[in-house]
Amino acid sequence: MKFLRVGERGNEIPAILDDKNNIRNLSNIFKDLTPENLNFENLDKIKNFDINSLPLLDQNQRIGSCVFKPANFFAIGLNYKAHAAETNSNTPKEPIVFNKSPNCIVGPNDDIVIPKFSKSLDHEVEIAIVIGKKAKYVKEEEAQDYIIGYCICNDISEREWQKDRGGQWVKGKSGDTFGPLGPYLVTKDEIRDPSNLNLTLDLNGKRRQTGNTSLMIFNFNFLISHISQFITLMPGDVITTGTPAGVGMGMTPPDYLKDGDEMILKVDNLGEQKLKVVKEK
Repeated sequence: MKFLRVGERGNEIPAILDDKNNIRNLSNIFKDLTPENLNFENLDKIKNFDINSLPLLDQNQRIGSCVFKPANFFAIGLNYKAHAAETNSNTPKEPIVFNKSPNCIVGPNDDIVIPKFSKSLDHEVEIAIVIGKKAKYVKEEEAQDYIIGYCICNDISEREWQKDRGGQWVKGKSGDTFGPLGPYLVTKDEIRDPSNLNLTLDLNGKRRQTGNTSLMIFNFNFLISHISQFITLMPGDVITTGTPAGVGMGMTPPDYLKDGDEMILKVDNLGEQKLKVVKEK
């Protein structure tokens, strides 16, 4: 199943794609794709429901983030060897876990805003995991039982704030619009092999990032198990799992996002994002 949220910002409603990719209204079943609704019990209800009987929605309206108000938005740094190399970093021996503020989450086609005083805004195409039940001390071989679905994430990063302004990475990772999610939250049963998903990012029509999840240093199951040894994960929590090589910081000289730039992100079976970069007004 592919879930999404549609409508103007602040007034989105939950929806689902039917077998012909029409958008159907889910709001009579639950109010939104919030942590209290993102669980396997609700998933089972919808599996037994006639999706094609739900009201049709406008197919051309804005798509919001596919998860609304998660309690936690975790991210993984340097999870592809080639990306670690292009940033002159050592390959990590265990996952580098950091936070992004949930307030940075926006829709998959919303504008990316260059903050005031930003000099080095960068892109990172990634795949995010969404948790479907409480996860604590999870065994790696059981981690799939805790995943409700996957989505595309662009881990927008302000490199100077991330690397040169002291403290943790969160300052450079949490600006407004720094976390586009979606378009769809795709349930794990639709992802035949999560260890073999292609992901790409094009900037102004030119390919910048290409990767495959087979090249991840730490796979999805390991990441869930690892994080759950330290932090209890809850339904609706988002974990974005790292980016392949090709970021602006890795270019010679570095090539950061500018006003008017356009990005297209694609991941197998997860859809695509189309994002324009604009200056803060």
